[in-house]
Amino acid sequence: MALVDVTKSCIDSISQISEHIEDATLYLDAGSTESFQFIGAFPVLLDLGVRAVCSLENMCSLDAVVDWNSKSDAARKIVVITSRLLSDAHRYILRCLSTHQGVRRCIIFTSISEISHSAYPDSPLGPDAFHEYESLLVQDYEELVKKAETKSTQPEDKSLQDNLPFEDEGWSRLTSSEEGFPRIEASSSGRDIYNNNLIGHAEDVGQKLVVSVHHFPMLLCPFSPRVFVLPSEGSIAEAYVSAEHEDSLSPGLPPLSTGLPSDGDDVPPGATLTAHFLYHLAAKMELKMEIFSIGDLSKTVGKILTDMSSLYDVGRRRRSAGLLLIDRTLDLLTPCCHGDSLVDRMFSSLPHRERATSSTQTKGSQTQLKHGPSKLQRTPLDVQIPLQKILSEEDCKIDNFRLLESIEAFLCAWDSSNSASQVVDLTNLSNKVNDKRPLHSEIELFSGSFVSTENFRGTPYLEAIMDRRTKDGGILVKKWLQETLRRENITVNVKSRPGYVTKSELQPMIKALANSQPSLMRNKGIIQLAAATLVALDESHCATWDAFISAEKILTASAGDTTQSLAAQIGDLVNKSALVGSHGQKNGKTEPSHGVLSFQDALLLTITGYILAGENFPTSGSDGPFSWQEEHLLKEAIVDAILENPSIAKLEFLHGLREDLEANLNRMRSEKTKEVSSNQLEIDDFDDDQWASWGDEDADNYNNKEHVYGDMQLKLELRDRVDNLFKFLHKLSSLKRRNLPLRDGTLSLESNFSGDPYTSKGLLHKVLTRVLGKYDVPGLEYHSSTVGRLFKSGFGRFGLGQAKPSLADQNVILVFVIGGINGLEVREAQEALSESGRPEIELLLGGTTFLTPDDMLDLLMGDSSYFNPLIGKR
Repeated sequence: MALVDVTKSCIDSISQISEHIEDATLYLDAGSTESFQFIGAFPVLLDLGVRAVCSLENMCSLDAVVDWNSKSDAARKIVVITSRLLSDAHRYILRCLSTHQGVRRCIIFTSISEISHSAYPDSPLGPDAFHEYESLLVQDYEELVKKAETKSTQPEDKSLQDNLPFEDEGWSRLTSSEEGFPRIEASSSGRDIYNNNLIGHAEDVGQKLVVSVHHFPMLLCPFSPRVFVLPSEGSIAEAYVSAEHEDSLSPGLPPLSTGLPSDGDDVPPGATLTAHFLYHLAAKMELKMEIFSIGDLSKTVGKILTDMSSLYDVGRRRRSAGLLLIDRTLDLLTPCCHGDSLVDRMFSSLPHRERATSSTQTKGSQTQLKHGPSKLQRTPLDVQIPLQKILSEEDCKIDNFRLLESIEAFLCAWDSSNSASQVVDLTNLSNKVNDKRPLHSEIELFSGSFVSTENFRGTPYLEAIMDRRTKDGGILVKKWLQETLRRENITVNVKSRPGYVTKSELQPMIKALANSQPSLMRNKGIIQLAAATLVALDESHCATWDAFISAEKILTASAGDTTQSLAAQIGDLVNKSALVGSHGQKNGKTEPSHGVLSFQDALLLTITGYILAGENFPTSGSDGPFSWQEEHLLKEAIVDAILENPSIAKLEFLHGLREDLEANLNRMRSEKTKEVSSNQLEIDDFDDDQWASWGDEDADNYNNKEHVYGDMQLKLELRDRVDNLFKFLHKLSSLKRRNLPLRDGTLSLESNFSGDPYTSKGLLHKVLTRVLGKYDVPGLEYHSSTVGRLFKSGFGRFGLGQAKPSLADQNVILVFVIGGINGLEVREAQEALSESGRPEIELLLGGTTFLTPDDMLDLLMGDSSYFNPLIGKR
């Protein structure tokens, strides 16, 4: 039987829609682009006959001429693949249609099912969502054409048009099904495009636009054939999974698993969308799921999945598999810590692509929900590997100059309206390059990214390093480079030490492979991966990561001692970050030096310390794990750090105070400067000039009292914010006590007091070890299928009952973590499988998103958190 392969299933799904995308201009939104990039689908799309692949959000009028040399007729077919709700993509789809001339057919594929559209809160679409949207799009498009035709015959104020924003056009103007379908206003700065294109084919409107909407569920980002996450800008990953209430931490994290029934019947949209995605994923992969769950939200998702099953689905000949759903909030410590994983280091050190869409609070958006934020802003998974920075060092400028020059010429020299401009002045271009002032940024000129299907001898690169430690992964990348150089007959004089990998070894080999364009194109997979490894192992990033590891080791060891020791270590980290920030400001820098932890880093370590304290000292204090004296010292340390360095505290809980804090710090510094200068002056006690200012003493005292009053108000406000911060930390320290599956200690994240966090495993490793060993797992619930419920309720009376299946009996196990996973957990899951002695089991691991420690800080204390410093209810 064939092995389960997520990437292959995605490519097969693309092939199944080949008749729709053939000879079409294909538009992908940001989530679809991210997914297809990891899948390696772009060569497949071109093989299937796609004319061109364009960006939906960044669509421009030039897209209309991408196939200008085509011999086919003017009638055009446009295909849109989106990972969003149709209502969210409506603005972009309408703008896309209005830009193209002669469009006759529009085919839309969305990863959100029709049932999910109707079940989504405040959705304007009903049970027949796809058909309703087809009618809506045709109506809005035809009305837009008519408005453009009417206004073209009337004088218009061009200055007014240019000032009107294009952002409001067609953007989620759907409000509710009762109000009907509002029409799209055509007034915008983009009206020139409409006037030029729509009026040109207004006589063709008689041939009505044909729109069809289909479901395409296989939009996911596979890091390997058995590890995947969801697209960062897709509706499923962005939908909130926890409404704001006492047991919630963040809209991007499930609520605490207290075991108590929820207050209402409202199911978070993220739970519904996740359940529907997993259902259709299993159907596409021909798997019949036996569903298990750990955690309250996972239980809800499991129930939705069970309700979606039917006798027809169960009766089909599918391969049996086990689905294990786990809440992320059962283990927040693992993604907060800096583990020994090369992939985690890469994603933390590399720059990420800018989001294609802006803030979720977009004007006119229909997804402003009543019980929580409309969506989250996930960090894009598409990292930007800075190839130009590596390839354009001093010693290789000559080798790579022609490649850089050619790209500059292509980007800037084409002008179809002026044939003379097609002759490029290469001298001017070379001057711009040598002066380090390129017309486009370095990332735009040379950038790389991960592609999961890029492989070496049949093994995908990402799959091979996903479960590798930092050292082992680096050595493997070096071996791949060496064998690739031998295959290309390229000789590089590099002193290599076996068992070690350094920047001085990797960089010359990367440059040698990228020296010629054919070699660069043939070996771009290993070149990009090696360049990413080079950035991750750079001294600046390594120093910061190693500093985190050292601090986490100290906190872990202190957690095995006393609360005084752990509190002292946390306070020491905060004080050191304050000193570093103060020193950096005196030197005119805005950030601390490389390798030294900032104030935000100290706050992340404070979170780690409080979670460890809750694990080891659950009954130390009435409100928190530390005594009043210990916590008072920690509060004072954080207050002092913020007062001394307000510019480094760019966190949400200081919103509205930063300007006042900076003004206060500047005033204190100026007063110190005046005091020092006055002490240096030698003034005669009987100088007559002193009597001239004798009458101003009262005014000076009044001004000083105002300053003192302002400082007191500022400090009181700051202390209130910090008090609420510690109330939130108390909630984090109560995870073991309030999460029902962790109460008996079997799955709790007990610390290893040797001081090495690598020897302490996360929740995923513990659960899989117990599951594969066929031990009881606290909180594990099995969701009976339709047939199972029938036997239990009906035929069970006649002795035909069905035994409860075991997850360990399944040869295929899919573990999905609601809230996200990281690279360390992938390695630990593989270790648990290896230790079980069950090599025949195929283990798949998925999650809502890929988490880095910075992402966790944002989820817990940043813009994506429910932590509100102005409300002391927590």
